[in-house]
Amino acid sequence: MKFNWGTGIALAIVGFISFIMYFVITMSTDNTYSHDLVTDKYYQQELKYQNEIDATKNAKALKKNITLNRIPEGLQIIFPPNFIPEKIKGKVFLYRPSNKQLDFEMPISITNTYLLVPEKRLLDGRWNITVSWNYKNTPYLFKKELNF
Repeated sequence: MKFNWGTGIALAIVGFISFIMYFVITMSTDNTYSHDLVTDKYYQQELKYQNEIDATKNAKALKKNITLNRIPEGLQIIFPPNFIPEKIKGKVFLYRPSNKQLDFEMPISITNTYLLVPEKRLLDGRWNITVSWNYKNTPYLFKKELNF
């Protein structure tokens, strides 16, 4: 068999296609390359996004917004001091971008002006915290990225 430039081009194309197919199959079947969406119901949450914008504007309009303090017992979420703690209702959602099994949600039920997230629930690393709360039928939303 004589090896000419046509045979070389054909072999190069077959080799390239094989190389690409190997990576496509590897990336689609290997669990180490599995990436989840931020949420399973992405499109339904997108429809509620205007409510989040309004709640965020309400929170930014406050004289003093939520503050976060790291203390030995965990993460302390301090609500504005001029609000009556018993009338604050809502939830705190902590999202771990690297592992969705670590995500958790806590209801807000406080008698003081702060809520404590226990340290045993927070592993070292990056967390996204979302505090969604109502006070006198006004929605508020606080979001922040933090490293614990």
